[in-house]
Amino acid sequence: QVQLVESGGQLVQAGGSLRLSCAASGRSFRTYTMGWFRQTPGKEREFVAGISVTGTTTYYADSVKDRFTISRDNGKNTVYLQMNSLKPEDTAVYYCAGAGGRSWLRRDSVGLYDYWGQGTQVTVSS
Repeated sequence: QVQLVESGGQLVQAGGSLRLSCAASGRSFRTYTMGWFRQTPGKEREFVAGISVTGTTTYYADSVKDRFTISRDNGKNTVYLQMNSLKPEDTAVYYCAGAGGRSWLRRDSVGLYDYWGQGTQVTVSS
């Protein structure tokens, strides 16, 4: 069991930037694959970005590729999502997620993660 807490969500204008943070409890963070997801009312939670245990591999949904960047600082038990060139359709509750073991696995869907934060609201105005 691990606890994840997101922060950084707020109202921003289209074209602006925002950085989300996810702080993890415990001493096993460095062994977890981490990811970001988002969800809007009436839609399923969707994958945004994933990062490997050491941070050497990252992968993204097509909708955010070239605009968002996921990174991690294992010394701080924190994963980040840098969001640039924001669009109104990026408006959602953003969740961080983690999973241990099978470090080789490309975790790009909800069912592949074990631990979830409570989410942080990002609103992009037009």
